[in-house]
Amino acid sequence: MPQFHDVKVILTDIEGTTSSISFVKDVLFPYAEKNLPAFLRQHHEDPTVQQHVQATVELAEQEGNHLTTGNLDGVIECLLQWIRDDKKATPLKALQGMIWKQGYENSDYQAHMYPDATAQLKQWHNEGVPLYVYSSGSIQAQKLFYGYSQDGDLLPLFSGHFDTTSGGKRDEQSYRNILADLQKQHDIQADNVLFLSDIEEELDAAYEAGMQTVWIQREAIKTNSSHTSSTSFSTIVI
Repeated sequence: MPQFHDVKVILTDIEGTTSSISFVKDVLFPYAEKNLPAFLRQHHEDPTVQQHVQATVELAEQEGNHLTTGNLDGVIECLLQWIRDDKKATPLKALQGMIWKQGYENSDYQAHMYPDATAQLKQWHNEGVPLYVYSSGSIQAQKLFYGYSQDGDLLPLFSGHFDTTSGGKRDEQSYRNILADLQKQHDIQADNVLFLSDIEEELDAAYEAGMQTVWIQREAIKTNSSHTSSTSFSTIVI
């Protein structure tokens, strides 16, 4: 049973860690892809939507795709291609979050949670351990996810959220950026933070930034890793 010392803050991934990959892949992504064209056409004059459209155009330009904000059909096709490519683009994630909000509020679905994750997160929260989320999904999408979970409203368990505005999840600097924010709120060092993820490259980056790590592997555990592995939140002792 993995045991860790001096953990004062827990930072967790979502997809594949607290929740199944299939929910995001088979429910959320198709829902956003199906509803994105109509959503953008209906809300294209909304200032927030316009901001994300502008960011999409600028990012597409960097990739050699020449778009304009007035070419809504072109913007839609670009975003749909990013969904198909599973591109971690901040404006796409923000727009997906807005679309998913409608789905959650309409009770079209509830976010999946692994029972052991829900139980352990509640226990850590009750013990006074601050919990934070770091996901490639936007902060808005994260809050919707935990606010409309199959286990009820879990949002009050968390003290804060981080997304790709802190940097890419496989980049060491991203975790240093997060750590700097956490240190404004807590008297901690890097190794007082325990990061949970199902992606080894993310764990590598967090470890290089000085954090402790747990590789959540819901299937058979792979060996030959420097990270402590666990198939369940229930076996993690802090």
